[in-house]
Amino acid sequence: MPGRALMLQGTGSDVGKSLLVAGLARAFSRRGIRVRPFKPQNMSNNAAVTQDGGEIGRAQALQARACGVAPTSDMNPVLLKPQAEGSAQLVVNGRVYGATGARGYRALAPTLLPLVLAAFERVAAAADLVLVEGAGSPAEVNLRAGDIANMGFAEAADVPVALIGDIERGGVIAQLVGTYALLARHERARIAGYVVNKFRGDIGLFDGGVAAIGAHTGWRCFGVVPFFADAALLPAEDSLALRDPEAMPRRSSVAKGERLKIAVPLLPHIANFDDLDPLRAEPGVELVIVRRGRPLPRDAALVILPGSKATLADLAALRREGWDIDLLAHHRCGGHVLGLCGGFQMLGRTVADPDGREGPREEAPGLGLLDIATVLGGDKRLIATGGIEIASGLAVHGYEMHLGRTTGRGLAAAMLNLDGRPDGAVSADGRIAGCYLHGLFAADEFRRAFLARLGAAGDATYEATIERVLNGLADHLERHLDIAALLAAARSPSLSRGG
Repeated sequence: MPGRALMLQGTGSDVGKSLLVAGLARAFSRRGIRVRPFKPQNMSNNAAVTQDGGEIGRAQALQARACGVAPTSDMNPVLLKPQAEGSAQLVVNGRVYGATGARGYRALAPTLLPLVLAAFERVAAAADLVLVEGAGSPAEVNLRAGDIANMGFAEAADVPVALIGDIERGGVIAQLVGTYALLARHERARIAGYVVNKFRGDIGLFDGGVAAIGAHTGWRCFGVVPFFADAALLPAEDSLALRDPEAMPRRSSVAKGERLKIAVPLLPHIANFDDLDPLRAEPGVELVIVRRGRPLPRDAALVILPGSKATLADLAALRREGWDIDLLAHHRCGGHVLGLCGGFQMLGRTVADPDGREGPREEAPGLGLLDIATVLGGDKRLIATGGIEIASGLAVHGYEMHLGRTTGRGLAAAMLNLDGRPDGAVSADGRIAGCYLHGLFAADEFRRAFLARLGAAGDATYEATIERVLNGLADHLERHLDIAALLAAARSPSLSRGG
């Protein structure tokens, strides 16, 4: 008998659905309820490797952690990862399915619904409660035909819905009432109530808003949730968090001029950017995200080339911005460079994509800072792994998620030893390095030693901070939401295999 389910849909993107699911998952789990997350369809280049050797959106991996369980591919059966030329890599049940454009995916999506429902059924079979997260908004009526992300899924699985509105961006009454107006009658009936999220100030001032929304919709209010500042300490689902400097935490007890500056060029197809989070959490580090039109800062001690969903396209973008020239000057002046996954590939002599796996079939010279060459192709490598950094002998852990094979003499001086095999490369002068391991900086002892070599002290406890924030988020929602009413609104699904 499957457990009960409740779906959280939003009046738009970035209203806080992912965060609320994570917080509710921790809150209900602390009550002894077996909770599991589920998102039918996600679009993100911030992904995580699952215990069953697949990949899902990073947000669902965080939600699984909030539930106290390991993530599985079933928790996010359809994942779209934007890449070059307006296309996206389509991941189904944790594995690469192919590449598609927007129109192609719209035609394909309805055929994926049976697979989505089967994954949901497996998740529900192991749970007392499944918290389902929508994508975008159910009011996007132009996308309703063939929808598998919002009401299309909710109806096929017969799952009730709680609607989330974001008061921070303004017009939350119009968001909620407008959504009501655009939904079909049977879709309105599926909504059990709503939540107003990201409120700042005196909540009592919104009593009239609650009354107005109720008068126009008849929906109950499950609560008004104040803005939760520590959310910025959790892994972000979307690179919008990097593009918006106000969304990034800056709390530090160390004066700005005394912090170690680490620069990261914001590449158009940046991926797995939560690799940066442990560094951003360090009080002694100033992490600078360098946006288009700006040079790499000359006073940076370290430049990190991050992961990329389209290595060749991002390498071309790096050159268009002149960052390749900045990077070479940085190295000549004694600076350090670290490449992670796609960034590691860019540091080599050449990068080739003969089969067009990430975009057009092409080959381009790399930055030439490491004696390696990469050919993109073959099966994507997806594996959770760990080992040591060779220079320090300190433990590292994380996951690999990449296409292609890297060869060259530079690999003889590996950066890491992962499960008994070498990974990455280090230049002869020790100032250029790269590897395929995502999550490298999550290991506290390694991160502190790495920063110490650059002249900075590290004292953050990254994994403990994530747990503290998840518990704080659960406490926050317990105070401001009617948790019992939300649980009562959930019901056992009645699956119908649409498609």
